[in-house]
Amino acid sequence: MRLVDLIRKKRDGGELSIGEIEFIVRGYTAGDLPDYQISAWLMAVLLKGMTRAETAALTEAMLRSGEILEWSEFPQKKVDKHSTGGVGDKTSLILAPIVAAGGLLVPMISGRGLGHTGGTLDKLEAIPGFNVNLTSAQMRKVLAECGACMIGQTDSIVPADKKMYALRDVTGTVESPALICASIMSKKLAEGIDALVLDVKIGSGAFMKEEAAAAHLAELMVETGERMGKKVVALITDMDQPLGRAVGNALEVIECIEVLRGGGPQDLLDLSLELSAWMFYLGERTKTVEEGRKLAAELIASGKALENFRQMVSLQSGDARVLDDPSRFPAAQNKLDITSPSAGAVSRIDSEKMGIASLVLGGGRSTKEDVINPAVGIMIHKKVGDRVAAGEPLCTLYYDSSAQLQESRTLIESAYQVNSLLQQQKRPLIHRVIQGNTGSSAGQL
Repeated sequence: MRLVDLIRKKRDGGELSIGEIEFIVRGYTAGDLPDYQISAWLMAVLLKGMTRAETAALTEAMLRSGEILEWSEFPQKKVDKHSTGGVGDKTSLILAPIVAAGGLLVPMISGRGLGHTGGTLDKLEAIPGFNVNLTSAQMRKVLAECGACMIGQTDSIVPADKKMYALRDVTGTVESPALICASIMSKKLAEGIDALVLDVKIGSGAFMKEEAAAAHLAELMVETGERMGKKVVALITDMDQPLGRAVGNALEVIECIEVLRGGGPQDLLDLSLELSAWMFYLGERTKTVEEGRKLAAELIASGKALENFRQMVSLQSGDARVLDDPSRFPAAQNKLDITSPSAGAVSRIDSEKMGIASLVLGGGRSTKEDVINPAVGIMIHKKVGDRVAAGEPLCTLYYDSSAQLQESRTLIESAYQVNSLLQQQKRPLIHRVIQGNTGSSAGQL
């Protein structure tokens, strides 16, 4: 078998066999196939697409390129959630302790933020001492104690994706739905889970701005997971404005603790309950999604979810005292209110600009080498549909250095639109739920 022949086959719109796809993934992971040929193949995939069967085969080959975690000593179902990323998107820190407190196992492997979107690992590391780099043995110990563990990807998990994504990033081949699906699903399935809930974002703060593109990717991921014997559901959720009110790592963790205490912003609570409910349902903890919502709400009201989070923080070497004393979090030295230039109602918030504004202050990274300042960020006071008076604060910037303050301020001022005549209708938080369909087509993606 020669890679050049497989490049030509895909270039001409042919469908690769399972064996051919395995040859490509195995050879590239082992270092036997050169970057320039894999780059050509990736571009052919981007331009010609992959069938559903090819996508599933690619996902499985990447999955089997490294270690697949196994939790047979734990009798409960193993479930997880994955989000395609957004601004203020912090639900993982809420739903992991809820679902674990409800009796399921949550072995969550998360990522870091890049660009305007935040990363779960960066938020967790705002907790002093929190260790996201656990060995498999350490992860097992944490799961045995509290049922939830949140760590970063190790070198032994899906090494094919690590190599291939780095190449996609510099060859203009990131946007392929098939390659995105294989990258996400191979990493999540390597966790050894039984079920997965996908939170696919759309709107100004998401990577996919339009619902049609988001739904297409969601359907592909759901079907690919089902082909590999997993229960998968995808929720298409709104990211046309930041989720919750906090943007920035320490600020977001504090907001998550507020939700686990029974408070916090309504939209963040609602989405966390909905995602938890689907995890309970797919994990066979409840018979219906509605029962799952009720169970999730009860676990917050009883304090069991908060206690589970406290336990996980301690087991992963974090300072659990932050749950009772937010002053122990890193805090910014300065703050500045951004006020409304006119009276009316907030008609739009450009989430991407809000995310970039936080990044500019030091709350995110433009490259993987950038060091994040966990203390900086934005606290939003007015969201879409809220009435506002002239001179009233729209949000507050928390910052340490004034060097980038003006750029951040300009971004936020341009992100907000206040309409003096009409009050904007709020968009639904959950646009669609995509569940599995047996017997998928083999059409091009």
